[in-house]
Amino acid sequence: MDLLPSALRGAIGFLTRLPISQETDDWEAFRSSPWTFPLVGYLVGWLVAIPLLLTDYIPAATVALAYPLAVYAVTGIHHLDGVADLGDALVVHGDLEKRRAVLSDTTTGVGAILAVSVVVAALALGGLALADLRVIDAIGIVLVAEIATKLGLAAMATLGSTEHEGMGKSLTDAVSPLGIVVPLLIAVAVIALTWPTQTAVVTAVGALLGTAFAWALAGRYLGGISGDIFGAANEIGRVAGVHAGVIAWMLL
Repeated sequence: MDLLPSALRGAIGFLTRLPISQETDDWEAFRSSPWTFPLVGYLVGWLVAIPLLLTDYIPAATVALAYPLAVYAVTGIHHLDGVADLGDALVVHGDLEKRRAVLSDTTTGVGAILAVSVVVAALALGGLALADLRVIDAIGIVLVAEIATKLGLAAMATLGSTEHEGMGKSLTDAVSPLGIVVPLLIAVAVIALTWPTQTAVVTAVGALLGTAFAWALAGRYLGGISGDIFGAANEIGRVAGVHAGVIAWMLL
C-alpha cells in the first residue's frame, strides 16, 4: 500500500483499521481529495462481504454474527463512538453548547448505549437478511451500501459546514462544493460497472438518506458537522443501505 497516492493512504487510515504506513502529508492530501471516499468504500465493501461467501455452508445466524464482526474488524469501532456521542447529545436537556459539550464528554449515558445497541443490532439483522439472498446479490448490496455511504460522507465534507473548531471543520473547510462532482461520478461509475440493478439504486438511496439523517441531526441540534457526526453518518448510512437493499430485493 506504500505505492498508493498520498490522499488514498490518508483516506484508508481515516476510514479503516487496515495496516498501512502513513506519512505526515497523507492527512492533508486526504482532506482536499473527497474522491477517495467512494474508492475506500469499494475496498471496504469487498472485505466486509467475505463472510457472505459462506452463506451456503454456515447457518444464517452465524452469518449475522460474522458480518458485523467483519465490518468492525476492517473499519474499527471508533466510528461507533460517533453514534454514542450523537445518542447522548440528543437526549441532553439544554442549549446548543450543552449538547455539543457531550460530544467531548467521556461519560457514557443511556442515549449512547441505546444508539449503539440499535445500530449494531440493525447491522446484525441486516446480515441475517443478507444470508437468505443469493451470494451475488448479498455482496452487491454490501458493496453498494459502503460506496454510497462514503459518497454521503464526501457530500458532508464538500457541502457541509460548521462554526466549531475540530475534525469536522478541518474536513468541511478543505474543499469547495464543486468537490462533490468527482466522488459522485466515481461512485456512479463503480456501482454501474459492478452491480447495475434496480436494487443497487435503492440501496444507494437508502445509504445516502442514512448519512443525510445524521447530517440533518447535526445541523438542527449540534450547530453543524463534527468528527463524531462523520462517524455516526458512516454507521447509520451502512445500516440504512443494507436494509433498503434487502427490502428492494424482496419487492422488485
